[in-house]
Amino acid sequence: MGLFSRLFGRRPAVSSPRFGEVLCAGAQSLHRMRYVEWGDPDNPRVLVCVHGLTRNARDFDRLAAAMAGDYRIVCPDVVGRGRSDWLGNPAGYGFPQYVADMMVLLARLGVAQVDWLGTSMGGLIGMLVASQAHSPVRRLLLNDVGPVITAESLRRIGEYVGKAPRFADMAEAERYIRFVSAPFGKLDDAAWRELTESSVRRDADGSWSMAYDPALAEPFRQAYLLHQDVDLWPVYDAIRCPTLVVRGARSDLLTAETHRAMGERGPRAQLVEIADVGHAPMFLDAAQIAVVRRFFGEGI
Repeated sequence: MGLFSRLFGRRPAVSSPRFGEVLCAGAQSLHRMRYVEWGDPDNPRVLVCVHGLTRNARDFDRLAAAMAGDYRIVCPDVVGRGRSDWLGNPAGYGFPQYVADMMVLLARLGVAQVDWLGTSMGGLIGMLVASQAHSPVRRLLLNDVGPVITAESLRRIGEYVGKAPRFADMAEAERYIRFVSAPFGKLDDAAWRELTESSVRRDADGSWSMAYDPALAEPFRQAYLLHQDVDLWPVYDAIRCPTLVVRGARSDLLTAETHRAMGERGPRAQLVEIADVGHAPMFLDAAQIAVVRRFFGEGI
């Protein structure tokens, strides 16, 4: 329970999400980054939750609803995903643009510090922000990502990103989501349905497609070539805020070796491993949500 809650009683949870947007600048044009916000908009305790490569802000609905009594929770759709604009030039899909967009969002929120939960790509964005001097990140939770990204996981991601078929109906879409997202673990039927509904968009011809720009696969493949591991240890070692690293026990993106090393260098992160999950834990059940609540609650 948060400090405000202990002193004055628990803030009333705001169960309905609010929707906002910020206008961001790219190399060639402006674009809108949209976000979902939960909890009391006047709460100074802000938790920013950022999704993975082809995911979106609604991944955090259950987590946000559970924590809205203690936090103002802001979940952006990274450009090219969810409800945010797509870039006219796919070359703009990369971490310099993502970090710049997040700084615009943080300026809009009007607070000096935020806590950050990032899944996969969202964790890498968080690492880049947290590693900077004068960083606004107070506490950092990295969800199944670290300073070494294996070539094996990059090849696996490259096999599906940007290649999703169109779906005739939601049932067909759900079968696809269950297949490509099997590493999320044993989710209940309601969770799979929610993930599917937030992962697709209705096209003009009445069919459904994934809610991200397929063109974001182009710079992904060009940047990593899918042949070698990516090494970001200098970025991780520069982080100074309290950090927790959550790993799916079956993850191929964050190895057990890298996970252990993250507890021994840089911010000397706390380490948690989630059994029977690969890449990545989704914080959809009470036990996983409790991990998040405990870590951020320690900072009161």
